[in-house]
Amino acid sequence: MDKRKRRVRHGMVKERARILVVGGGYVGMYTALRLQRKLKRELGRGEAEITVVTPDPYMTYQPFLPEAAAGAISPRHVVVPLRRVLGRCHVVIGEATAVEHAERTATVTTLATEEEGTGGRRVAYDELVLAPGSVSRTLPIPGLADHGIGFRTVEEAIGLRNHVLEQLDIASSTRDPALRDAALTFVFVGGGYAGVEALGELEDMARYATRYYHNVRPEDMRWILVEASDRILPEVGEDMGRYTVTELRRRNIDVRLGTRLESCADRVAVLSDGSRFPTRTVVWTAGVRPHPVLAASDLPLDGRGRLKCTAELAVEGAPHAWAAGDAAAVPDVTAAEPGRECAANAQHALRQARVLGDNIAHSLRGEPLETYAHAYAGSVASLGLHKGVAQVYGRRLKGYPAWFMHRTYHLSRVPTFNRKARVAAEWTLAGLFKREIVSLGSLEHPRAEFELAAGGKPSQDPPRNPKGSS
Repeated sequence: MDKRKRRVRHGMVKERARILVVGGGYVGMYTALRLQRKLKRELGRGEAEITVVTPDPYMTYQPFLPEAAAGAISPRHVVVPLRRVLGRCHVVIGEATAVEHAERTATVTTLATEEEGTGGRRVAYDELVLAPGSVSRTLPIPGLADHGIGFRTVEEAIGLRNHVLEQLDIASSTRDPALRDAALTFVFVGGGYAGVEALGELEDMARYATRYYHNVRPEDMRWILVEASDRILPEVGEDMGRYTVTELRRRNIDVRLGTRLESCADRVAVLSDGSRFPTRTVVWTAGVRPHPVLAASDLPLDGRGRLKCTAELAVEGAPHAWAAGDAAAVPDVTAAEPGRECAANAQHALRQARVLGDNIAHSLRGEPLETYAHAYAGSVASLGLHKGVAQVYGRRLKGYPAWFMHRTYHLSRVPTFNRKARVAAEWTLAGLFKREIVSLGSLEHPRAEFELAAGGKPSQDPPRNPKGSS
């Protein structure tokens, strides 16, 4: 038996392996975390190296974005610094713009390459994990690019909080009735988790904030949820979806089912049912699409632009390429009907990442691969403070019990003990003290005041690198 076979037999990698992980979200971070644990000895001996390419130096725990927007959680506590968690990995802040798997190379742009003007640099690898996640799916709706607000990042969540509070300031100080009505009208497009939870939390926050405005009352505000299908929150089941609609309408929120946004040009939201609402706030949460880097690769895609994967989370017909999460079409082996795929949600992404990390280690050591199999446990959603819906293992909960389960479940899932402790402490303090109702919109243009004092014209452009560092 030669040396190579002896190394495989004793559970060692066959040869030095360069592992490239594209993306630092759920799948990217947890896969890299699993790999640095499984390959601890190999990394120490220099037999393997892990590089993580991500546009942000942190992983955002997106289920907490609505609470961050409402001020219940500090923005820094809904993100996990990758360099701290992935101490044995090489974290590169940048984006993969193309992948040539036939040559085992990826083109990566970083902040340094932008400053140098040298274009992207090619990074060679032996094993590839494609986990770039997804991006907002927008439509060619007039005015959407100019006036729409997304809700996928912590920056967008905090920007939306500042924006809502600023609208209350505008409404409180203006003498123009039309401007006041537009400032107090908030339109959310999309009835999935992001839209419903963001609307529920922000409406709750704004309702509380009005007690500190002498001339703005809760009933002066108009909150509108626009959904193209005939139901919202399909993940929690039809009955709980109907309950959510009833609960929102009870709070004087206008829920429009079977309705589409046709235009928001000139700050007027025009719906497909003929309604028109002058508004200064249009929040777009109507779905996602695969990251563009998938189309810029030579890997096989399905009809929806996702990577075709096996139940072992390997890309079909592409040895040494792996994927999971939003970027991957993974067969659901637990489904009764053949051909079904795993839903693109955090529950599957977290579990797929563990299996993916294990399978890459197995592959490097010449061991059998594991099959990803996980039956969907259910879903929970928050509708504001002490309000929620849930369907877990067939059981339906609503109101306070569902809200409590939502917090308990996500507190158990947020990465690192550090973040768990900080979030739990903030929730405890929030129960003892009043809500924060301060808008810090000036953070989006931190140099504006200095530029004005220096005799220049304040720039309205955001900073080139608003992401910060870990």
